[in-house]
Amino acid sequence: MRNAIICLAIFGLALAVGCSQQSGETATPGPSANGLKYLLDQEPLEAKDVVGVRKTAKNGDAVVIVGRIGGSANPWIEKRAAFKIVDRSLKACSDIPGDSCPIPWDYCCETHKLPASTALVKVVDERGKLVEEDARALLGVKELSTVVLQGKAERDTSGNLTILANGVFIQKK
Repeated sequence: MRNAIICLAIFGLALAVGCSQQSGETATPGPSANGLKYLLDQEPLEAKDVVGVRKTAKNGDAVVIVGRIGGSANPWIEKRAAFKIVDRSLKACSDIPGDSCPIPWDYCCETHKLPASTALVKVVDERGKLVEEDARALLGVKELSTVVLQGKAERDTSGNLTILANGVFIQKK
């Protein structure tokens, strides 16, 4: 009897661990006190997807953009309020029925589309400086969170898109 209980407990633990890894979800606390000033109460209207903003935005343009956090196994810039977003037209592995990828936010099934479908986001303060607090703690976000950002487009010489965000709205599922 004792062995049966131990086996049942081990099976239950393995099932719980396996399911949490498959979903790709990690618990994230709410935003920090400092992060509240960057969060928007209402979703900005007329947000454009990443692909559209990449095609039309020029350096310094005001933009409202929507995307999901991801694009690599680690979309975060450690200890900074910066992360990558991906166009919502791409499917994360967790969006594909039967796919059990442990890191669905890396979009490994869509890697060929990522270069034209991603943007770097930097949350900036009122002086335009990058906030020196991890985005997960600052905003209470995690991988695959859908965010709507207000800010300015910044282009480098290669045409890569960075959003200097001063307002963030987190969409609820």
